[in-house]
Amino acid sequence: MRRLVRWARAEWGLLYATVRKPLLRRGPWALPMTLAGVCLTALLQYVQNQPWGFQLVQNVGAVRAEDPLGPALLRTPLSLFVPALDLPVWGALAQILFVFGVAEICLGWWRTLTIAYVATLAGTLYARLGVALGPHAPFGLPASDAQVVDTGPSAAVVALAVFVAWRYGAHVTAGAVTLAMVAEVLVKENLAGKEHLAALTAVGMLCLLTAVRLEYGSPPPPVHRRPGSRAGRGSGLPPIQS
Repeated sequence: MRRLVRWARAEWGLLYATVRKPLLRRGPWALPMTLAGVCLTALLQYVQNQPWGFQLVQNVGAVRAEDPLGPALLRTPLSLFVPALDLPVWGALAQILFVFGVAEICLGWWRTLTIAYVATLAGTLYARLGVALGPHAPFGLPASDAQVVDTGPSAAVVALAVFVAWRYGAHVTAGAVTLAMVAEVLVKENLAGKEHLAALTAVGMLCLLTAVRLEYGSPPPPVHRRPGSRAGRGSGLPPIQS
């Protein structure tokens, strides 16, 4: 039991300490962007389930590979918050609240949105490429997938979870999320799963670029921890100051 506790502290200690202090000091106001995203997702879910609102949400926030590229790119930012119709909305709301919330505190709201957008855009562009390659090519997709709506918040959630876990030394967690997404594709091969892998590829590039910048750029500020704390040991990376 003690070994498990020591491992948990080493894996999540720095991340926990970083999130805990702002939440205790400011409460919900520590994550205004996340709360706005949760409210927007709930609103879009309500609207798209109304007879008068379904087509409206499709027109402004649903992205498919068959759509012209220009309108699809304009819809992509809002598509981050359009929940899937075939999944319970509470799952999407919980994911956004937890993962976006942790990321907003750790990275700042604009970095969080940037990573979320890059991940979603990677999935969107991959879908187009996969359909163009065809089902028999490596990483190709069947033509029917061109009519499937993109993943919504899930690709952004996966990418943010991996980036924050890696950035704060929770490498086992980052690896577990990645393996879960690979298993998803192996068990149930669909467009959403493959878009998740595209998002992970994009966030992997961001992690690499961040590591190179920290290695060859200006030295990062020191991490202030209590004496004897094991939090973040071995991460080699300080928290990002928003």
